Amino acid sequence: MRFDAVPMPPAVAARPRDERGYPVPAITPWEDGEPTFALTDYERSARCARRRECSVCGELMERGPVWRVVGTTEAEAIGRALAAGAPYRNMAPTLEGPGHRACMLYASMVCPYLARPNARRSRDVQGAEEVTGELVRGRARGTMGAVVGFADYEFAITATRVLFRFLDVVEFLPHQEAADQLAALRAELQGR
Repeated sequence: MRFDAVPMPPAVAARPRDERGYPVPAITPWEDGEPTFALTDYERSARCARRRECSVCGELMERGPVWRVVGTTEAEAIGRALAAGAPYRNMAPTLEGPGHRACMLYASMVCPYLARPNARRSRDVQGAEEVTGELVRGRARGTMGAVVGFADYEFAITATRVLFRFLDVVEFLPHQEAADQLAALRAELQGR
């Protein structure tokens, strides 16, 4: 699915764009006037964590649930826990911050890495190997992804990175192809 065929949340539409027209997430660093999509800017990510701002659109997230997009390993673990009626809480931190439901549904469809199971990362995310082992150049997303709502998040800002943990699953929207999330995004943008 082409990114310009995906309905865009208004706050995302207000973001700066690259030369192709892709909106640039709030945590994306800029280098020589160009966004570097596969990386996360430390200062921008820390600001979003402290101020409770969406990592995609940069706007305030009200108190209550937050969302993130997860890859195969975490999506499968969440799915197993929910199917067993067990709580899910991953104590391992992640470098990827939370966002609004609409923003994460949108991101799951337009980010080439998040959208397709065979997509591969084009860059390493510095420091990711020892934190998550997931954000490494050449690694495929895997057969499944999900947009997941959590009751809240915790964060820690170290000298070199911002780390997040997510608490208590409140919504689980698995997908193989992120285009499977299109109906949920349209409903969210129409106010359900």
